[in-house]
Amino acid sequence: MNYDRILIRYGEISTKGRNRNKFVDKLRKSVRIALSGFPKIKIEASRDRMYVVLNGENAKAAIEKLKHIFGIQSFSPAIKVDKEIETIKQTSLELVQALYQDGQTFKVTAKRSDKTFELNTNEINHAIGGHLLQNITGLKVNVKQPDINLRVEVRSDAVYLSCETIPGAGGLPIGSGGKAMLMLSGGIDSPVAGYLSMRRGLEIEGVHFFSPPFTSERAKEKVIDLSKKLAEIAGSSITLHIVPFTDVQQAIREQVPENYTMTSTRRMMLRITDEIRKKREGLAIITGENLGQVASQTLESMYAINEVTNTPILRPLISMDKNDIIKIAEEIDTMDISIRPYEDCCTIFVPSSPKTKPKREKVNQYESYFDFEPLIEEAVQNVETVTIKPGEENRQEFEELF
Repeated sequence: MNYDRILIRYGEISTKGRNRNKFVDKLRKSVRIALSGFPKIKIEASRDRMYVVLNGENAKAAIEKLKHIFGIQSFSPAIKVDKEIETIKQTSLELVQALYQDGQTFKVTAKRSDKTFELNTNEINHAIGGHLLQNITGLKVNVKQPDINLRVEVRSDAVYLSCETIPGAGGLPIGSGGKAMLMLSGGIDSPVAGYLSMRRGLEIEGVHFFSPPFTSERAKEKVIDLSKKLAEIAGSSITLHIVPFTDVQQAIREQVPENYTMTSTRRMMLRITDEIRKKREGLAIITGENLGQVASQTLESMYAINEVTNTPILRPLISMDKNDIIKIAEEIDTMDISIRPYEDCCTIFVPSSPKTKPKREKVNQYESYFDFEPLIEEAVQNVETVTIKPGEENRQEFEELF
């Protein structure tokens, strides 16, 4: 069937009030970016619906792109017809015939927002349903669980016909919730935290801590590949900030008692990330922390670590089961990258008995013996910033980092 448009349903955006247009504009931008490879497509957006007018472009290929856009609850490839009952009946027949297989059942679901139309919803259902039964041999009605549900939407401008309802990614359009910095390690958790944050409308920028020669170039490449996956999900570029962390980490190792080095390391990371956030005009910091998973993620550790900033710390995974996190990582295709055997700075210098219930006063005392401020300033000044684009366009730029 030659569909001429795709009907997009907003879902959660529909619950918004006076600022709904802001969310619709963000979604329109996401759709436009995702479908940039289809030059003939036009996007029409209203308060209640969005239409992708195909103008001869490949509907199947466009559908695959739309499946991954946050803010879309569901969508349907559709045909626009004039508000004339015989035209509606004939086009409905052609649409159902293109999908029908022997023995399948159907129903007609009419929705009439234009109350001036000559037939009400029950009359539309009967008129079109009767026409289909007369012209398709073997077709039967099933109003509860039909194989084909023909949706007839009568609006003020035209009538829209569709038979498929394809689930979207849900959530809110990226950028509608502001910008936040994602502390992106090479592990399983932080990319999932980034994905869930984007799903709630956040634009993210990654911050990765790199400690050569203790961490290898392969570890950096691993994080770049994770960022590329997130960029593919976002459908747009993602900025990655690579922080030189060797000097800070060595100073912690030399100045802080071993069982407190992990706590101090996380505090320094948070301080540096917060400085980058200020420069980039972000509003929050995102981590992949999961309550009780490791020593630095106990409630006592978080309490001691959070002291260094008043910036909101978002922890999307805080109460999730590890198996659920792994399942999401597999679904978004980051799992195989995350388990590559290259250490990041969080896994080197790990103390044999890290403090699981650190005290703020003690970590402050240990850090007071050394002036970390110049090292933090130097790390922030020497941050390497890379723009990660979906696909392979930036492979040469990545290689220049090595």
